[in-house]
Amino acid sequence: MWWKNVSLGLSVCAIVGLLISINTTNERLKRLEGDDPLNELELSADDFENFAVAPGPAISFDLPEKITFAGDSVPLKLQDVRERLDKELHINTYLHTSTIFLMKRAQRWLPQIDSILKKEGIPSDFKYLPLIESALLNDVSPKEAVGFWQMLKSAGKENGLEIGNEVDERYDPLKATRAACHYLKTSYKKFGNWTLVAASYNRGMAGIQRTLDKQKVRSYYDLYLNDETSRYVFRILAIKEIITNPKKYGFNVKPQYLYQQEKLRYVEVGETIPDLIDFSLAQGINYKLLKRYNPWLREERLTIKKGKSYRIAIPV
Repeated sequence: MWWKNVSLGLSVCAIVGLLISINTTNERLKRLEGDDPLNELELSADDFENFAVAPGPAISFDLPEKITFAGDSVPLKLQDVRERLDKELHINTYLHTSTIFLMKRAQRWLPQIDSILKKEGIPSDFKYLPLIESALLNDVSPKEAVGFWQMLKSAGKENGLEIGNEVDERYDPLKATRAACHYLKTSYKKFGNWTLVAASYNRGMAGIQRTLDKQKVRSYYDLYLNDETSRYVFRILAIKEIITNPKKYGFNVKPQYLYQQEKLRYVEVGETIPDLIDFSLAQGINYKLLKRYNPWLREERLTIKKGKSYRIAIPV
C-alpha cells in the first residue's frame, strides 16, 4: 500500500502549494487596491505566474449617465441602445493591448485630424472614426479599402485623392482626412443629422437612405440594420468614452509612453525622381524613413507630370 501513502502525500503537498499560491496572489492583489491600481504598477515574473493561476476579477463597468455624438444625445433610455453601448464599451475595455496602442497612436494623430475637421466644419467627434476603421494604421482591408479612413479606390477618387501605381494618397493620413471631410459634408447635406452621416460612412449614403425609407423612421437608433452598421456608431461612442476617461476603464498610460507628433521638414519636388532610395540618401535619411513619413509613395520612383509638384516629408 506504499503507493497510497505516496499518493496521499502528493495530494497534501499539492493542496498546501495551492493555498500558498492563492495567499501570495491575494497579498499582491491587496497591493493593487486603491483609487488608481494601475499607477506605478510593477510586476515580476512570479507575479505573472501567480496571476495565471488565480487571475483577478473581471469588472462590469457602469454606463455613463449621458453621452453625445456630434452634439446629439444618445437615447440611453432605450434598452437596446443601452445594451449595444454596454457591449462595445466592454469589448474595447478588455482588448487591453489593442486599446493601449490605440491610445498611444491617438496622442500623435488625433490633434492633427481634429485640426482638419475644425477647418472643414466637421464635428470633433468624427476624429474617433478612423480609430475604429483602422486603429490609426495604414492597413488594407479584404475589400481593398485603404488607410486610416479605409477608403475604396472609387471613393478616394470621388473625394479628390490621387490614386495610381506610384502615388496613393489614401495612405496619407492628413490628405485622406480632408477627403473624408468632403464625403461627410456631402452626407450631411443629404441627411441633416451627424449620427446618420457616421452610419453612412459604413453603409453608404444610398444604403442608409433606402433603409430609412423602407422602415419609415428618421433616427439611426430606430433602424434595424445589419450587424456591422448596427454596431458602428456604438463602437465610435465606446472609443470616445474610453479615450476621454481612460482611468475610469482601468487604463493608465503615462504621458512618456504616448507617441508624440514628430518634427518634419518638407521638400517640394517638381521633377521626376527616378530613384527614391538615392533621393532619401541625398536628404540625409534612408529609404525606410522616407517610406515611414511618406507612405503614399508606392514605388521606388516618382514620376511627376509637367506643372505638378509634391511635398515630401523628411524627419528633422
